[in-house]
Amino acid sequence: MEPWRDTTQPVETRVADLLSRMTLEEKIAQLAGVWVTAASSGDGVAPHQDELAEDTPPWPEVIKYGLGQLTRTFGTAPVDPQAGAKALEHTQREIMATNRFGIPAMAHEECLAGFTTWGATAYPVPLAWGATFDPALICEMGSRIGHDMRAHGIHQGLAPVLDVTRDPRWGRTEETVGEDPYLVGTICAQYVRGLEQAGIVATLKHFVGYSASRAGRNHGPVSMGPRELADVMLPPFEMALREGARSVMQSYTEIDGVPTAADHRLLTELLRDVLGFTGVVVSDYFGVSFLETLHGTAADAGEAARQALTAGVDVELPTVRCYGSPLAEAVRSGSFDESFVDRAAARVLSQKCELGLLDPSYSPSASPVPLDSADNRAVARRIAEESVVLLENSSGVLPLEARRVAVVGGLADDPLAMLGCYSFPAHVGVSHPDAGLGVEIKTVLAALRERFAEVTYVPDGPGVQAAVEAADVCVAVVGDKSGLFGRGTSGEGCDAPDLRLPGDQTDLLESVLGTSTPVVVVLCSGRPYAVPPAAATVQTFFPGEEGANAIADVLTGKVNPSGRLPVSVPAHPGAQPATYLAAPLGHHSEVSALDPTPRFPFGHGLSYTSFEYQDLRLSSTEIPADGSVDVTCTVTNSGARAGTEVVQLYLRDPVAQVTRPWRQLAGFVRVPLEPGQSTDVTFTVHADLTSFTGRDGYRLVEPGSVEVYIGRSCADTPLTASFTITGSARPVGRDRVLQSSARHS
Repeated sequence: MEPWRDTTQPVETRVADLLSRMTLEEKIAQLAGVWVTAASSGDGVAPHQDELAEDTPPWPEVIKYGLGQLTRTFGTAPVDPQAGAKALEHTQREIMATNRFGIPAMAHEECLAGFTTWGATAYPVPLAWGATFDPALICEMGSRIGHDMRAHGIHQGLAPVLDVTRDPRWGRTEETVGEDPYLVGTICAQYVRGLEQAGIVATLKHFVGYSASRAGRNHGPVSMGPRELADVMLPPFEMALREGARSVMQSYTEIDGVPTAADHRLLTELLRDVLGFTGVVVSDYFGVSFLETLHGTAADAGEAARQALTAGVDVELPTVRCYGSPLAEAVRSGSFDESFVDRAAARVLSQKCELGLLDPSYSPSASPVPLDSADNRAVARRIAEESVVLLENSSGVLPLEARRVAVVGGLADDPLAMLGCYSFPAHVGVSHPDAGLGVEIKTVLAALRERFAEVTYVPDGPGVQAAVEAADVCVAVVGDKSGLFGRGTSGEGCDAPDLRLPGDQTDLLESVLGTSTPVVVVLCSGRPYAVPPAAATVQTFFPGEEGANAIADVLTGKVNPSGRLPVSVPAHPGAQPATYLAAPLGHHSEVSALDPTPRFPFGHGLSYTSFEYQDLRLSSTEIPADGSVDVTCTVTNSGARAGTEVVQLYLRDPVAQVTRPWRQLAGFVRVPLEPGQSTDVTFTVHADLTSFTGRDGYRLVEPGSVEVYIGRSCADTPLTASFTITGSARPVGRDRVLQSSARHS
């Protein structure tokens, strides 16, 4: 038996043997995907898909020497999942029969808000994951998504997004988990765990800095220093890599003039040499071609291939253009060293070997399962419920006990108001209206009609004020319609000039707020918006197919809200970007007349009960630079009903060699309590959590005082204390402690 077929041999031995038998064309064939079902009509789901898909060679030529990846065989057009699985199996058998080694392709799909295919559960978007502050629940969702994908023949999922929100005008804010790297990393690491445990290769994206583009414009240049990159953008990737993520996707952006797809410093020196990543780097869609067509650093497709492959992009997605004949010609002409092809091919084949795709016994047959099962919907419902954030309830109008309810706003009667742009119905289904949604998605209006005897609906225009005046309460549903590249108000390519509600929704709110009827504002959006005060305001972030039920149950009090803001809500629509993670001069000060203080800060969220914080104590007031401290407090439900408090721990370094954030999240835990019940909450905080990148560019733990804050949000911390790190400064690296541990009695 040839060594590469022998499953008892180490992966390295098998891959080395296989590579030694392959021709240049066979190795290059493993370095690209092909988008079999991509439209070249201009009605596509990716930027420049129409013009770049035309360069794909005919199918027989594409698979003649094998194929690296199959792109979105389910997620490009509506297809019955059973039929899709059969078609994928047929395609894989054709690929295996055509190339002389019988190697199948890896099949990948999007899975940012569920398996992106017709009929699959549409889960809440990542910004809603962040609002739950519930990593274990997100792990369960990731596992369910992974099992569904694997059962249909998919090997790789293009998620999660680990970008940290820096400017919420960016259209892809809905795809992020929030504005804090600790929250982003903790949540996304658990999503990775769920996917990987289900056998799906998780793909971390977008490496790195994508969310910090100038003015929040998609693909825009990034002006970011190495310290911000290291201390804000990288920690989520480090956390996720520790959970075994096997793929990373490069970012579309450029940093200081160097496109990421051509940046050896980022993709090799940092990602591999420093962070220790050993998996496969894939390009974002057409990211290699963009070196030629958008960035202008490559004169042609061959040069784009040379730049990207040298930098460390192993696989060109979504379809072959640069990593095909242009790359082969560059190698054969002697202008490009074949060792770079060998390096990338070895990584791709190693991953296929680990997945069992090189085993003689491998069969591409799938065993499809129901994609929107009752268990899936139950998890989607729990995430939706936990992600609803009660921003204000000043008049006590919630929970609703009204008999006559007026509902206003066009989004109230639109099921797509529940979905982000990577949910299949919004991502692809809108181009195929005859196919239907594929899953049951209730509207907010329908959910309210199930719960109230008299509901009057006037979306907007004449009649709104009269209907509101005649009601006991008005529920105004406003926010976003997610879409792609300008086809929505949120989503990829749908960047905003400011944080004012889109369209005439502000006028609608002002008209109903001017009546004598109490108004409950319900936001269904992909980013935070500045909205006027109301009797009550409820924030949701595209809460998925069960979102309307979750909203209605919170409004009626069946569910006690426990969501917390993963992003700050501004007091004014301008003055962006502004996040709580700024240094002191990034907050309100006497040296500027502009006050960026948010109306509702990061971590904020109200409940229908109340919680008291008492008795903060530290296990020690001094620790060495490699030590840890236990921070404990007592939390009591002082209200009349059961509820869940999200206890948050923040740290501040008041004196350091570089400016440090005003406060920074370093731990959190959800604590369910019955009325009158108390519990002790303890965080174990390692000194590594105070580390930062110093003036010399290296990360260190610096001796000195560290302030501790515990409370309900970054701005509401009733308990404070401090401890001192003693001794000398201590250098730390990728093996440092990244998270605190939390427990409650």
